[in-house]
Amino acid sequence: MNRIHFNVSRLLNTQTKTQLNNVLNDLEGVQMVNIDLSRGTIEVGYDNKETNENQIKQCIEHVGCKIE
Repeated sequence: MNRIHFNVSRLLNTQTKTQLNNVLNDLEGVQMVNIDLSRGTIEVGYDNKETNENQIKQCIEHVGCKIE
């Protein structure tokens, strides 16, 4: 399992956290999602045979967060 860590702005509340969890967990190949609202970070564990870093970034930005 590969892991990637993002510092994210606009990670505002639990609603955004829930949306991110849902979008990322629906992405095929994602095995683990850890979102820390207080730090503004997202860690994603994924299988690089099924998804990649760019697809994960697109999902995060689709929800309205900005990767720093």
